[in-house]
Amino acid sequence: MTESKKEALRLGLPKGSLQDSTLALMAKAGWKVLTSSRSYVPRSEDPELELRLIRAQEISRYVEHGFLDAGITGADWIAENDSDVHEVCEIAYSKQTTNPARWVLAVPNDSPVKSVKDLQGKRIATELVALTKRWLKERGVTADVEFSWGATEVKAPELVDAIVELTETGSSLKANNLRIVETLVSSYPKLIANKQAWKNTWKRGKIETVALMLRGALAAEEKVGLKMNVRRAKLDGLLKDLPALRNPTVSPLAQREWVAVETIIDEKVVHEIIPQLKAAGAEGIIEYPLNKVIY
Repeated sequence: MTESKKEALRLGLPKGSLQDSTLALMAKAGWKVLTSSRSYVPRSEDPELELRLIRAQEISRYVEHGFLDAGITGADWIAENDSDVHEVCEIAYSKQTTNPARWVLAVPNDSPVKSVKDLQGKRIATELVALTKRWLKERGVTADVEFSWGATEVKAPELVDAIVELTETGSSLKANNLRIVETLVSSYPKLIANKQAWKNTWKRGKIETVALMLRGALAAEEKVGLKMNVRRAKLDGLLKDLPALRNPTVSPLAQREWVAVETIIDEKVVHEIIPQLKAAGAEGIIEYPLNKVIY
């Protein structure tokens, strides 16, 4: 008697600019993904996941039509494709930073264009054609919006009057002597699901597990754990003076006059907190990284 095939969730991961940061986040969440430059079918040790590497621009369409049960793609591409999918959660990461990616209207530094109104009758190049057209229409501007196959920054001013391009830091635009006129939309990646897959009890449970672990891994990136020992007599003072430690774990030690304190704080303030801990009587202070923080 043959064993029935175990259920699996087909999950789409973005290929391209978001690929490295996505795979790093997946690894931190507990799924080490092995890829090949010649294959769009990566592997993980989880038999319940069938992974596919697909351009972020296309993932929402494949999820909507059921080729994928779920996928990670930008909110911008969901809107561009007008995809009818279930949006599970936002996952606030980007290619280089923790800031959202922005689609911006940009023109050459010496362009007379000061606002979107100045682009009436002009030509704009972008990969985000549908969303750009809707954005212009909402502002009463009629312009010729053409699809750009790449290298959009170099097309102005010789080929077009303006571009709508994706940026995180703006450095590429500045390098090409372009200035930002307006921001059309800010976008973080989202975990989305096919609506029929979301109705399936097993698949929904697996998708929710992926969401929980990804968000937990992301939450841990800006926090660290702290352990320390402090005399019991000084504990109340330490907690009173350090509101970041208002909900620590306090455990007794073998020496009754001492306790162990453990807590989680924002990494950006740890350099301020540790000297305060030392001054408040803490000893044996240990800072350690976190893989996941589940709220």
